[in-house]
Amino acid sequence: MSSQSEPKRPFPQPATGHTKSFWRTSLHPLDSHRETPDLPSETDILIVGGGYAGASAAYHLFPENQTPNPPRVVLLEARELCSGATGRNGGHLRPDLYSITAQYIERYGLEAAVEVVRFEISHMKEIADLVAKEGIDCDLTFSKSFDIYLDAAELQKKKEFVDYLRNQNLDFMDDVKYLSETEAQEIAHVRGAKGGFSFPAGHLWPYKLITQLIAIAVSRGLNLQTHTVVSEIGQTRTAEGFWPVTTSRGTIHARKIILATNAFTASVAPEYSKAIIPAKGLCTQIVASPGAPYRHLPETYAIRHGPGAYIYQISRNDGSIIVGGASWTFKNDLEQWYNNTDDGTLIDKVETYFDGYMQRTFFGWEDSGAEVKHIWTGVMGYSADSLPHVGEVPNKPGQFLAAGFNGHGMPVVFLSGRAVAKMALDSVSFGETGLPKLFETSRARLDPVYDDILG
Repeated sequence: MSSQSEPKRPFPQPATGHTKSFWRTSLHPLDSHRETPDLPSETDILIVGGGYAGASAAYHLFPENQTPNPPRVVLLEARELCSGATGRNGGHLRPDLYSITAQYIERYGLEAAVEVVRFEISHMKEIADLVAKEGIDCDLTFSKSFDIYLDAAELQKKKEFVDYLRNQNLDFMDDVKYLSETEAQEIAHVRGAKGGFSFPAGHLWPYKLITQLIAIAVSRGLNLQTHTVVSEIGQTRTAEGFWPVTTSRGTIHARKIILATNAFTASVAPEYSKAIIPAKGLCTQIVASPGAPYRHLPETYAIRHGPGAYIYQISRNDGSIIVGGASWTFKNDLEQWYNNTDDGTLIDKVETYFDGYMQRTFFGWEDSGAEVKHIWTGVMGYSADSLPHVGEVPNKPGQFLAAGFNGHGMPVVFLSGRAVAKMALDSVSFGETGLPKLFETSRARLDPVYDDILG
């Protein structure tokens, strides 16, 4: 039974402890940083969340050539820097060229769907240019990505749709190559493969990217405050035009707010409780035994066991493999993942799934002795309609949101963070940001027509 003296626990709230992600095995000096010992009493722009979206927004709020009087910007992170979903994902910079496009076309039309695809593809060059410009060391690597199907009926259905997209004369489909059953087994080396596709993708060390972006912003004036939980944002502004924000370290008043809160959005914006739901997932790092033989796999993978059943995988430059997914194995046990914000525990039904995974999945790994070295969970923000929510929070002028990335943030978030930074800093409209129109958050989307999370 709770007592009145216990702190208020909003829904949902970041866990106080968490499983250890491989990406967080080498910590940045800013991991638990507080730029000032005390929380400022007010700021011009407040960013809530120290993951990918928050880091992108912060970076874009502090351009290389700043104005003489830059805004005061404070970033609050509930735990350590980049300790949420971004620091626990698969590091997969893989645009979705066709997997969910059929759904978007059916609901919104070909033009709107293609706009999303082109936006995701653009992140490949944007991240490459960013890393080169800023000298960011994050193991950014570009390669081919294999999309492999173990179910012949699902493959045939997908091939028909890929052929339909080709017939629309979409240039990006030129990069999609079909793999026959023989090619999928001999080139992609996947046991039992019925066929698949390949196209360009990339991968990186997400924690290193985000912490170095934050370090750039701090060097230009960002006030970073970690270990500061936001429990409430006032429903109205003060007479002076500030939003009061209650935290675990006191109240800060902000003229504008950027919510980079993803799975935890409903804790500070309750109107999103139906639109963005926390969803727990699991990821691993697998390593071959020292000196044991194994086939080098330079490509990234999605391996599809059936409709809605897939594994994602990247091969790191050090030879280890990052593998995650397998959500179909626990999807019916809702308590394990749905609306579950506890990344301090594993998921029972998939905890041992990746034991022996490489040996049973790939030719050339039979004698590798590959074992799971790290295993962790993370909490993603799933949106009811499978689309991110980006833009001004309805009926709350001066509050902006970038959240609900559906476990697919790497090829989506960077430019979304730039967009909300422009909205907050330059008062540009959503239409002026260049984001896909389907991403715009709205009052109508807060009461979803679809429930793609539970089907």
